[in-house]
Amino acid sequence: MNYFRFFGRSRRVCLSIFVLSILLISCKKKDHDNLPIVDNLIRAVDISTYPAIEQAGTVFYNTAGQAQDFLNVLKSSGINTIRLRLWVDPVDNFHGLDEVEIFSKRLRSKGFKVWLTLHYSDIWADPGNQIKPKPWENLNFDALNDSVYSYTSLVIKRIQPDYIQTGNEINNGLLFPEGNRWQNPQQFLALLQSASRAVRDLNDHTKIIVHFAGYEGSEYFYDLTQEIDYDIIGLSYYPLWHGKSLPELEASLNLLSNEYEKPVVLAETAYPFTLQWNDWTHNIVGLEEQLILPDFPASPQGQLDFLLALKNIHFRHPQNMIGFCYWGAELVAYKGPQAMDGSSWENQALFDFANKALPALDAFTSVE
Repeated sequence: MNYFRFFGRSRRVCLSIFVLSILLISCKKKDHDNLPIVDNLIRAVDISTYPAIEQAGTVFYNTAGQAQDFLNVLKSSGINTIRLRLWVDPVDNFHGLDEVEIFSKRLRSKGFKVWLTLHYSDIWADPGNQIKPKPWENLNFDALNDSVYSYTSLVIKRIQPDYIQTGNEINNGLLFPEGNRWQNPQQFLALLQSASRAVRDLNDHTKIIVHFAGYEGSEYFYDLTQEIDYDIIGLSYYPLWHGKSLPELEASLNLLSNEYEKPVVLAETAYPFTLQWNDWTHNIVGLEEQLILPDFPASPQGQLDFLLALKNIHFRHPQNMIGFCYWGAELVAYKGPQAMDGSSWENQALFDFANKALPALDAFTSVE
């Protein structure tokens, strides 16, 4: 046993209990009462599917019920950063480098910062799925590592993002099996460091985010990656998968930032405004037991209050927490009410079933 590590862990557990106790006391007040505005807070949404939704002819409406350009609605709501996923060689061309480059230029023309999520895959990457891109399938490890560097360099050259995630929800590693964190930890670290090196070699401005889903087990993960050159800790937080205690979340975010001396951003979150549905596609969230009750019911006000509660965690720890990102803001039922392959997220979008902006967009408002 490593006794230094054991006692270090004990110290961290004690600190977590202390912080949690303080938070439980402080949470007796309403989360959104009389808290200050932070102008440089990252107030982001992930709208990666919007090019396809726009192509389908979908019309969006502002809070007054007037048809308005979707991006203008976001901008006027105080959103300052757009997060986009990037797949290496997608079969339908959506989320590929060409599309994302064009969309990024359009976003910049609107005054948004650009946050890229490199999945290092041709499809979704998450803790259980880190499938190598088809062109990289038969490469040996050295060639795979070179491909990570070359591809990341190409992305930086073409898009020059403000923020970049080198991997998406890499709890268990990336580019399986070679980059599996548990089976090949040194190869995992080598791949991650090659991605960071590519960013540093090409752009001093871009901030690097290392992304973990949830907070359980996050300290062990960031122990492993502490020698990696990166700037920001990024965590996903969905009550369905990651727990329903906001005080525990707050204590963990604060502990991670203090322990690893890096700011933390909530890289993904979402919450339903209803448990109903607007197409025939099965929704991911549809039961009351998946909610944080009674504080945050599945209602427009409950969705807003949930976001305000997360935002105000950052206000209470401005040196440690630098922002949040809402995932799937655009994911209305754009394929029509009969679609069985439409949106599984339409009850968690930031627009209602008539594509009208919801009150939750008020959580992004700031003074600038």
